[in-house]
Amino acid sequence: MEGDVVLRPIKLRDQRVWREVNRRNRDWLRPWEATIPPPAPGGPVAHRPTYRQMVRHLRAEANAGRMLPFVIEYQGRLVGQLTVAGITWGSMCSGHVGYWVDEAVAGRGVMPTAVALAVDHCFRTLGLHRVEVCIRPENGPSRRVVEKLGFREEGLRPRYLHIDGAWRDHLVFALTAEEVRDGLLTRWRRTRARNSPGNAQDMPQNAPGNPA
Repeated sequence: MEGDVVLRPIKLRDQRVWREVNRRNRDWLRPWEATIPPPAPGGPVAHRPTYRQMVRHLRAEANAGRMLPFVIEYQGRLVGQLTVAGITWGSMCSGHVGYWVDEAVAGRGVMPTAVALAVDHCFRTLGLHRVEVCIRPENGPSRRVVEKLGFREEGLRPRYLHIDGAWRDHLVFALTAEEVRDGLLTRWRRTRARNSPGNAQDMPQNAPGNPA
């Protein structure tokens, strides 16, 4: 928890609110959502899971140590979802973060705060060494999240994921535990303090601010 932002495990009883938020944001989310590619000739046809199937799958993966499925609450209401997936142990100790948020609260620092909370949990509690976020180059709002948090851009993965009906290129952003020894949330707090309207100390004169 950080201020009005809370990360907690997703639950079956979140279904009604989750579906309402997701439905209301269909147009906002569609260009960035994962889709199922067409099956090979004669192959099985995959179907999008129901909410209950999704939660059961997420729980099973979490119990196996491969995933952390969260919902995001802001001011006491569910506004999005964040999942740490692809968790790998052994010599890699890595995972990747995916997320979405209600358009109604975009631009209030909700998602950077949620990502910072998740990354700190991965590094400090789980003991992961590296966390990455893969984002379509065209997804400006999502790129601003990782830029605000100081993720390092590593390069392009061509046709990496099936998104909005086609294989899409993704940029890779990453952090290792050594890069945020004081915690990513601590870094984010400092960034917000520097960029707050009442603190012009680190802002050039006659230049617009960059509020988080």
